[in-house]
Amino acid sequence: MEKKKNKLKVAVLAGGIGAERQISLQSGENVFKGLKDSGFETILSDINPDDTSILENKDVDVFFLALHGQFGEDGGLQEMLEERKLVYTGSGPKASREAFDKMAAKKLFRNAGVKTAQAVEFDKNTETEKIIKTLRTKNGKYVVKPIKQGSSVGVVIVGIDEVHDAAKKCLAEFGDCMIEEFIDGREITCGILCGRALPIVEVKTQTAFYDYHSKYIDDKTEYLFDTIEDDQLVKRIHDAALKCFNATGCRDFARIDFILAHDGNLYALEINTIPGLTSHSLLPKAAGKVGLSMSQLCVKIIESALQNKTANRR
Repeated sequence: MEKKKNKLKVAVLAGGIGAERQISLQSGENVFKGLKDSGFETILSDINPDDTSILENKDVDVFFLALHGQFGEDGGLQEMLEERKLVYTGSGPKASREAFDKMAAKKLFRNAGVKTAQAVEFDKNTETEKIIKTLRTKNGKYVVKPIKQGSSVGVVIVGIDEVHDAAKKCLAEFGDCMIEEFIDGREITCGILCGRALPIVEVKTQTAFYDYHSKYIDDKTEYLFDTIEDDQLVKRIHDAALKCFNATGCRDFARIDFILAHDGNLYALEINTIPGLTSHSLLPKAAGKVGLSMSQLCVKIIESALQNKTANRR
């Protein structure tokens, strides 16, 4: 690819809107540097729904998406790229929409044979009795979160006495809400790159769970490799990650988050179609574990996008 690579012009799209904007800008900067170091002619564009002028640049061969959350992972930007028949990294509109919708993704995961925590969608008519009846949690804890957000934005863990008020607050703030049974266990994540599972990362935090603060602020959060010694369990996690990736119709790369319960059951939490790509993000860490630098990771993603350019995206 060396000769072709030097002729390619790549636009890295970052920024966007919503709660994950600042992380996206960091991802974009890191991808931009990685591609520059690999010899690509690269430009970095802060894109948002009101300014998509970069998409009209006819000199750009590939658009590298480094946006997280709304407008980046919900299929909106992908629809624009599809309409213009442009080459871009990552999943297509349908896969992005379904992966971004946590309730829809759960259904796809279960249909693929992967366990998920039980959950109910909350609206203004949902009664506490329905929550208790549907979610027979053993530990009295519930996870309340927006259905369509990333980076653990808006996620709280509460008891039964607090669940209804927490859900009402979530619904008012984000426009949608789900309540999930709390699964106590180890938090692990598995990246997928070009159809292959990357090494598993176990996340250990100083807080109740891997929330926004733990991800981006707390320096005490630990990211550990090789903490699962059972080869069969490693294979089971890799297989589950690939099933989630394929069930949602994702392309190029993604990251799937799991809870490994104390009883040995594995539960898929969500899939991130454009996971963090900062210098401290989990996908680059996992790629580094198998010997891929950030530059090499970005090149592989570009190569995959080019190979898929004539395929029909979901």
